[in-house]
Amino acid sequence: MTALSWRTAGESHGKTLIGMLEGLPAGLPLDEERINGELLRRQGGYGRGGRMKIEQDRVNLLSGIKGGVTLGTPLAFEVPNRDRTLDELPDPTSPRPGHADLAGCWKYEHLDARAVLERASARETAARVAAGSIARQVLESFGVRIFAHVVALGPVLAKNEPWKGDLPLEMRQKSPFYCLDSGADRAMKQAVDDASDRGDTLGGVFEVRVLGLPPGLGSYGQGADRLTSTLGAALFSIPAIKGVEFGLGFESAGLPGSQVHDSIVPAQGGGGSAGSSKFARGSNRAGGLEGGLTNGEALVVRAAMKPISTLRQGLPSVSFGTGQAEEATYQRSDVTAVPAASVVGEALVALELCRAFLAKFGGDSMVSVRSEFSRHMVRVRDL
Repeated sequence: MTALSWRTAGESHGKTLIGMLEGLPAGLPLDEERINGELLRRQGGYGRGGRMKIEQDRVNLLSGIKGGVTLGTPLAFEVPNRDRTLDELPDPTSPRPGHADLAGCWKYEHLDARAVLERASARETAARVAAGSIARQVLESFGVRIFAHVVALGPVLAKNEPWKGDLPLEMRQKSPFYCLDSGADRAMKQAVDDASDRGDTLGGVFEVRVLGLPPGLGSYGQGADRLTSTLGAALFSIPAIKGVEFGLGFESAGLPGSQVHDSIVPAQGGGGSAGSSKFARGSNRAGGLEGGLTNGEALVVRAAMKPISTLRQGLPSVSFGTGQAEEATYQRSDVTAVPAASVVGEALVALELCRAFLAKFGGDSMVSVRSEFSRHMVRVRDL
């Protein structure tokens, strides 16, 4: 069984975005329209720019599948671009603050910021959302559910009350910000409109919750194998993400240990949250991870996104040609993309958790994965 891995290729205004997943087990029925639904959701959210009116993202599965079922071989796909004007677009005359423009030019020893920004663009995340949608279909077949929602946008904080049972999908769908606090939507819209009038941008925070994870995913054998490490790195790989926290996160730094750690208590009714016969938790301040491992509680992770770096009002920069001060080049952009980032966050969490899941229960086929998963859950209950 090959460890799950993925790669993407493509430029923002190139012909297409390409993705490849290797290590998927054979025998997984794939719902292609489910993938397209996630791509559509990534394009949504109030505050998006003109590019989303041009594109209509849909996945085209190229290999690794027959009759809608995975073959266990590398799965390749594309998400074609409608705006394919890469060779026609002008090169920026100055690097844009907050982007990879200047650092990328230094790295590759040229002054072509277009060659940098086309790959550094968040447009690439469409390929990662497609890959993540495939990975989450593996997890969902074992009862794992992944759900993201926006908890802050600019200065507006949403109520983030705990919920249990069914995912509040309908509530999120009704919100233009993918938020669970309908009372915050109006204030968020006003904040975005005000920022747009000023030629400014807004960031925010989204939360990803994962329910139904078995205990014991991840490892403490090496620091890089801890799920806090892999999930944190995955979320930080999303453009503009500047902070990641699990559970209480940064709040825990100012609290005594007695108010941070989750007590282990006898399970009521013969079954704890991890499916064991003895153990349960009095709280979930850790966010479902201890020692880099899942502990059977819901995984809770939040990511903070900075305001988008492309401002219509412009920021000070320096001309590539003259070395003199000038206003940075404006490229078509959003006022905010926090709702879209939450969809990308779901995808990256799905990819990392699927990798950990298959590392624990892996086999060449879904039949063997399911068999090993069932044996593990029986052993956990018998401990």
